[in-house]
Amino acid sequence: MLAGKAVMITGASSGIGEAAARLFAAEGAAVLLMARREDTLKQLAQEINDSGGRAAVSVGDVANAEDVRRAVDATREHFGALDAAFNNAGYAGSQMLPLHELDQDVFERTMDVNVRGTWNCLRSQIPVMLEAGKGAIVNTASTAAMVATGAPVPYVAAKHAVLGMTRAAAAEYAAHDIRINTLVVGTTRTEMISHAVEAHPELEQAFVARQMQKRMADPVEIAQAALWLCSDRASFSTGTALAVDGGLTSN
Repeated sequence: MLAGKAVMITGASSGIGEAAARLFAAEGAAVLLMARREDTLKQLAQEINDSGGRAAVSVGDVANAEDVRRAVDATREHFGALDAAFNNAGYAGSQMLPLHELDQDVFERTMDVNVRGTWNCLRSQIPVMLEAGKGAIVNTASTAAMVATGAPVPYVAAKHAVLGMTRAAAAEYAAHDIRINTLVVGTTRTEMISHAVEAHPELEQAFVARQMQKRMADPVEIAQAALWLCSDRASFSTGTALAVDGGLTSN
């Protein structure tokens, strides 16, 4: 589905990002992996390359605009293009507290990664795609972009912002054949969710209680949706919020 395409993936060191890296490479893409954990990224890239795929690494934090620019440049340097991007890096923190009890730095980091990080990615990726005359971008949002899920208030606010940013950007660049979509992701068994459940075991059931499907998603199930949106098979989809949430937002 992605044969001949170069794709940048953020948050690629674990969870949905790691699953997407493996899946996209298996579907023919050359993948540029971005995250903060250098050793983990390098190991993942090595495994992809050893299995016949193509992968390269750019270590960095999406909250840092220069790190993102470096990753976009690395994608073109290694693979000659930037055809698609999966902006997946996210942060929720582990404090399940009311708004007035949350540390200020939780708010700052949540906004930096989810909102500023998405902004930084779009700002660096879109000019390259404008130059190429086409492109596809997928931003990871959450059911928290649609409803108050019980997640911390900064996370709910941040994911609402990601959804709004995606819709506005999609409208601005549709005429340039750049498609920009969002995944509305339900509870997925990622490293972030696992840490939250370890700290608060009661969340295991609470996370899935409102879903039609009473289980967490496997990361690859989310990656499959991102794969479709990044591919030419989704050529008439832009500005959409594609729910991959076990039926939560339809319930």
